[in-house]
Amino acid sequence: MAGRRVIYRGKILSLVLEDGRWEIVEHKDAVAVLAVREGRVLMVEQDRPAIRRTTLELPAGLIEPGESPLEAARRELMEEAGYDAELKELFSFYTSPGFTDERITLFEATRLKPRRRPPDAGEMLKVRWVPVEEAVQAFLAGALVTSSPTATGLLWLYRTR
Repeated sequence: MAGRRVIYRGKILSLVLEDGRWEIVEHKDAVAVLAVREGRVLMVEQDRPAIRRTTLELPAGLIEPGESPLEAARRELMEEAGYDAELKELFSFYTSPGFTDERITLFEATRLKPRRRPPDAGEMLKVRWVPVEEAVQAFLAGALVTSSPTATGLLWLYRTR
């Protein structure tokens, strides 16, 4: 069997069988925001049902139809953490290209100003300002339960500081 067959199509992802042997998750692209102020990195604590754990992550989320990555980063920062900011695109990366096309664009946030937007339905987040060194060391020691965008952002911080 050759070709491409959609096995499942959902709201944020599709599962595709490519050439009868490659299971590929086609996933909406997303953004993450790295904000550092006074030696602390802005993170959100949230429950993640897929892993049945609570994580500590950078504010992040999906790019909505018609949105640019910059617009999505601004919206997610407001929804998840209650801030507006000047945003600068750092780089993009694939989360796990062995099985998914999901791409994350990482932004750096500066000049943060409090500004709240309603969170997504069902989202219960706790905003935390974590000392950069503490967050980086916890990640490097394997003690931080987090996401790939957060790991990438923390490694960028580690490398640039």
